[in-house]
Amino acid sequence: MLNIIQQRLTNQQLAGTRFQTPAEIVSWLGAVQSQDYPGAKWAVGQRLQGITDTDLDQALADGNIIRTHVLRPTWHFVTSDDIGWMLALTAPRVMTLMSYYYRQIGLDDTVFARCNEIIARALAGGKQMTRAELTIELERAGLPFDAARMGFITGQAELNGVICSGALRGKQQTYALLSERAPHARRLERDEALAELALRYFTGHGPATLKDYVWWSGLTTADARAGIEMVKQQLTSETVDAQTYWFSPSMPTEPAIPMIAYLLPNYDEYLVGYADRSAAFDTQFTHKLNQQDGIVFNNVIVLEGLVVGTWKRTLKKNTVIVETNLFRPLTAVEDEAVNSAAQRYGDFLGLTVQMPQVSISA
Repeated sequence: MLNIIQQRLTNQQLAGTRFQTPAEIVSWLGAVQSQDYPGAKWAVGQRLQGITDTDLDQALADGNIIRTHVLRPTWHFVTSDDIGWMLALTAPRVMTLMSYYYRQIGLDDTVFARCNEIIARALAGGKQMTRAELTIELERAGLPFDAARMGFITGQAELNGVICSGALRGKQQTYALLSERAPHARRLERDEALAELALRYFTGHGPATLKDYVWWSGLTTADARAGIEMVKQQLTSETVDAQTYWFSPSMPTEPAIPMIAYLLPNYDEYLVGYADRSAAFDTQFTHKLNQQDGIVFNNVIVLEGLVVGTWKRTLKKNTVIVETNLFRPLTAVEDEAVNSAAQRYGDFLGLTVQMPQVSISA
């Protein structure tokens, strides 16, 4: 019998991993949603042993991982090796989805092309600039943009493969030329890319359905189905409640999952990686959420694969305060597991953990 949540915990490297570097985790998952940068770093970090928040900053500074717009219209972590073929495959679809918003604020291909040229010239030679600095460069060229339009300008430049993330400058994100950050990025023919992305998703996220994959990848249903068809001999499938789930045949049928709690960040792949997130919820507690889809905007507490509450952090000089809001009382063993998860988060940040009295939702 297919145990969806246990196999996802295993496949997503939450229940243990053989990988050692952030880039290996990102490559395994294909891409990691990362518009919330601190949360995305923790999403990668807790899938590894002994990795710190600073290690993730360094992986991006070195260009081993790139943060850019790919897949859906939002930021993702992707490796410098994968960015070329993945962007070529998914960017056209994202730009089509964004075209309505571009028209609403007066942006078109001519404007984007001119902006891309100015931005590329400003960043050439290994330079890295913040969005504010790029805004000044465009203003000097007679192209003044407000903050909202500038967000679209830089996002389109990412989708066009002109720019991507640079290193942090203090707490500010910077941009750099993609060609300089990932000079050896792999290129694949379109059919090869369709096959590769499908295999990467179902190996790293399975068991999952076609609908889940369409959501995660941003591809059309036809393209997603074509990708599955190309790699189905490398996958296995099982039908549950009239839904066909695809996953790696090498996955253990019944992985042994110890009592481990996870403090997952918002947008973690364990939830946001699927269109249907119901497997991770006990139906008796869903009324405590505003709506199931809204849960991806929250940090969640997961016990044995199920969401049992939410959490938030407050950073102080030498401490991190972790406040939990539980959907039900915990056993002593479960409480210890949650405390251990909070300690892992503190170790990741290099801070001492403080946990106020636990609150339980009515």
